[in-house]
Amino acid sequence: MANKVSIELDGGSLEVQAGITIQKVMELNGYKITKYPEPGSLFTPCETGGCWSCTVEVNGEPKPACSTTVSHGVTIKTSLPEDYLPRRIITGFSGHPVGGVGTPWGMKSKPGYIETACFAAGCNFRCPQCQNWDIAYMGKGKAFTPLEAARLMTEARQKFSVDRMAISGGESTLNRKWLLGYVRKLKELNPDPSARIHVDTNGSILTRDYIDELVAAGMTDVGPDLKGLYLESFVRLTGVKDQDLAERYHTTAWKAVRHLVEKYKDRVFTGVGIPYNRKLISVQELGMMGEKLCEIDPEIQVCVLDYRPEFKRLDLVRPSYEEMVEVHRVLSGKGLKTVICQTKRGHLGPEL
Repeated sequence: MANKVSIELDGGSLEVQAGITIQKVMELNGYKITKYPEPGSLFTPCETGGCWSCTVEVNGEPKPACSTTVSHGVTIKTSLPEDYLPRRIITGFSGHPVGGVGTPWGMKSKPGYIETACFAAGCNFRCPQCQNWDIAYMGKGKAFTPLEAARLMTEARQKFSVDRMAISGGESTLNRKWLLGYVRKLKELNPDPSARIHVDTNGSILTRDYIDELVAAGMTDVGPDLKGLYLESFVRLTGVKDQDLAERYHTTAWKAVRHLVEKYKDRVFTGVGIPYNRKLISVQELGMMGEKLCEIDPEIQVCVLDYRPEFKRLDLVRPSYEEMVEVHRVLSGKGLKTVICQTKRGHLGPEL
């Protein structure tokens, strides 16, 4: 039959349209496809092939279902072998002189490199002003196992003579099994008490149990972003159009910050990131976010990122230094003790 190919899916024979993705084949045949992790579903958060959360077995080889197309005669198994080692496309493994929102302020003023960082491909957001869009939409490259990535990061730590090792993205938390394995392996390779394992995240799927597992695995520092107080702002900032999904992501991130403070304040350093550009979110809303964060913990570190023109929002104008001084004043005025603002001239610290 023209434009049709014969394949095998979980033991059943099918004729499907040539060239469509395995994800689409599964969707058309009754498999549950989700954008938020759920038992018994295929979790396809990035849909670029970067995060490998939707891995299936194709002719005995692991492949991401979202970006792998079918061809005649392929055999697909949606259940992976028990000994399967998760994979994910990772890039970077280099020194970083500033760190992320989860880097303590006291480190940011030190000269030279203060941590090493790697970047996980794929993201579940579609931020039109994405500041790391080349990583967020990366779908090709070597997919590393947790041990392979941990070895490269450990080598980078030694090369740059630092104690902090960070993973960012994209969105680092999408492939849960991979990230937990990576943190565990990183801890095994760096057992000294000075080693710090830092996870930067948008917080959208960082549930309480996920946080608990990451801490047990060895995470010592975390930097969740909070993209707005209002759902309307969150949708504008993230490009997530599905209102129910956006609300779930938004709620999860705020709950993650509270859980980190209430359960792990003395064990895990938490630094919260907040984006700012007047075309995306108002200073008034930032102030209200400051009030809510102060209620959670007035000592929590808050780092405001001045969003520059990037990706699909080249119309944006990077906030002026004076604007960021005002943002700092507003947030500090809400009672927060450690406010940091990224500016054209460098970081404004708590002592402003």
